Amino acid sequence: MIHGMRQELAQLGIEETKTPEAVKEAVETTDGTLMVIVNSVCGCAAGGVRPGIAMALQNSEAKPDKAITVFAGADIDATETARDYFTGYGPSSPAIGFLRNGELVKLFERRDLEGRHPMTIAQELIDAFNAYCKKTEAANN
Repeated sequence: MIHGMRQELAQLGIEETKTPEAVKEAVETTDGTLMVIVNSVCGCAAGGVRPGIAMALQNSEAKPDKAITVFAGADIDATETARDYFTGYGPSSPAIGFLRNGELVKLFERRDLEGRHPMTIAQELIDAFNAYCKKTEAANN
């Protein structure tokens, strides 16, 4: 049932991390900013979050150095590990966190995403990209 929901992010080049070890490796080996997406089957993920992420990645010169995703309710241990990095926040799905050197610098919780239009989410993500990420090589040429 969730295969298509996973594919929406995978086709954008976002790495699926299905184990705690994969999440930890991504956090520990990413030089720069890591975007961590907690994907979900809920309507707000389908109607706003995944489309908003796609728009943001397609329309921003600044991008995270790496992006990973876990699927709440399916990648249970990986999701718990990802959420461990969201210090100071309770569990939320969907959620989008930005980590730099393993430290949380920005988190969008469900309450920040639910009921929002994909274009609004995209703009908020682009603002976060500009604040926490570097411009891509193509944008620098």
